[in-house]
Amino acid sequence: MTKKQTISIVPANEASWEDLMAVLGPAKCHGVRCYCQRFKIPNSQWNQVDDDERAYLFRTQTDCDHPESDTTSGLIAYLDNEPVGWCAVEARTAYNNILTSKSLWIGREDDKSDEGIWAITCFIIRTGYRGRGITYELARAAVDFAKESGARAVEGYPMITTPDKVITWGELHVGNRNAFVAAGFREVSHPTKRRVVMRYDFE
Repeated sequence: MTKKQTISIVPANEASWEDLMAVLGPAKCHGVRCYCQRFKIPNSQWNQVDDDERAYLFRTQTDCDHPESDTTSGLIAYLDNEPVGWCAVEARTAYNNILTSKSLWIGREDDKSDEGIWAITCFIIRTGYRGRGITYELARAAVDFAKESGARAVEGYPMITTPDKVITWGELHVGNRNAFVAAGFREVSHPTKRRVVMRYDFE
């Protein structure tokens, strides 16, 4: 009988830098090592920031190796004891390029400065561990983490996937709609043909 593997998820500050690098180090977003800075660094400054600086920013934001910290910027998933997945989740105000996006705000009148609204912006699953439901587990854990951290709502910006349409892994860093639906999110807008804004309200 095959032993069932156990998925566990912890805030990134409780993980080591080595574990974070095992997941994010090899990952690329649109051809470069992003270290989950794509939504944070203004587009006009992106090419002025190199890999090392993005890694430094990420390490600072996660506050990894400091389990006593009360701040971090995401979650790490382990399969048994192997780090296999990442989910970025924190206050929406931390993401400059979400706040300045035109498409994500079509038909919405939210207060962009509201720190009580959190956002899930990225999932990364290591090669060799995809297709095991880890993204779904991370989405559910992100809801719990946001609520426990005092959020009034959490939202995401996933892609719509269809069985006969190939979407590159880089595009799916924001997650797929099915994972958000399974975690209890509702659709609040459909700004483009393939992208939706999903939201989970705690109040």
